[in-house]
Amino acid sequence: MVGKSVLILDENTTSRFFLSNFLAEKEFKVTGAASGKEALISAWRDKPDLIIFDPVLKDINAEEFIQKLRSDPRTSKTALVALSSDPSPALRETCLSTGVHVYLIKSAQALPELEQVLTQLAGAEEPAEAEASQNRKSGLLIVFLSAKGGTGTSSLCANLAMTMKRALPASRIVVADLVLPIGSIAPIVGYKGQLNLATLASLPSKQTNAAYLLKHLPHPDLWEFQLLPGSPDPQHGNMIDSERINEIVETLRSAYDVVVLDLGRSLSRISLPLIQKADLIPLIVSADLSTIQLTKTVLDYLQTQDINEDKVYLIMNRVVGLEGLTKAEAEEILGLTIKAVFPYMGGNFGLANDLHQPIITKYPTDTAIFILKETVENMVKLAYRHHSREST
Repeated sequence: MVGKSVLILDENTTSRFFLSNFLAEKEFKVTGAASGKEALISAWRDKPDLIIFDPVLKDINAEEFIQKLRSDPRTSKTALVALSSDPSPALRETCLSTGVHVYLIKSAQALPELEQVLTQLAGAEEPAEAEASQNRKSGLLIVFLSAKGGTGTSSLCANLAMTMKRALPASRIVVADLVLPIGSIAPIVGYKGQLNLATLASLPSKQTNAAYLLKHLPHPDLWEFQLLPGSPDPQHGNMIDSERINEIVETLRSAYDVVVLDLGRSLSRISLPLIQKADLIPLIVSADLSTIQLTKTVLDYLQTQDINEDKVYLIMNRVVGLEGLTKAEAEEILGLTIKAVFPYMGGNFGLANDLHQPIITKYPTDTAIFILKETVENMVKLAYRHHSREST
């Protein structure tokens, strides 16, 4: 980020000047604003690379300020860092759910924390720089599977990816919907554009390079990650060349830090090579006996394909209530530990999907949110562990 432009919004003159001098010494191009209105004008006129602001404002509330930046194409993708004089959890959650990348509290540790954030953001190169970097390692590959439909795999995939982006704000994260012959994530996140797996696969390989994907893959409203939507209908899905799918996934891995694939319940000549390359395989089960038995069959098959069972991350999603097997009963049949259990959320999960909203922002205090965050933390640790082993 050195040499990039930074806009500082802080109504406190002393604080604003101190931060401006700190960043100027690190060779940033700094401009300042003393009010929300002044900052919006400056941001839309100058289009800075980064905006650092104190969300405690007199002329505009923080949520409205962030929404104005996010709704304008000139600043919709600008990195936002809140450096707040208000430590309240409510303001923090408001800022993060509205579009702030990182939320820091003004304290003795604020500058070291900010410096660390700037270092992380420096890793988010421009698309052309990303393509030019020949030493870039392939990103993590996390592949979501299920043995039977109706387990909420796509919903969990999207919501876990969203939570992962919150946990790794400086990382490039993309979700690729490879469920064939018709995708399922676009309706969940509310994407209605024309770019999808089928249209992308129809383009020449040389055109759909890392720079193209970074620039053109959509950012669904509210979801923060980028998305490669699935096939819009079976006709287009059945026309996709399987070799192109593998090419596209490899290109995604060269461009992004984390690639999350949703394969649904597909175990085919197309999906198997992707599963074999995965750093982690979240396998979603529900509590009914038939799903558990089918999942056991899938696990046995994966073993015959030399897929390390340590990479399989079993998640139980109680989609229909408390009925069905207990965690212990399911584990006895499967022969593996279930790493996470998501409780029945009543109609909340379905309502969030209908509204195209992540549950982490729709229901921030629900018990499931704490499980989401803990699950993401564990998944990322395991995926990096497997990734580093295979890279050495």
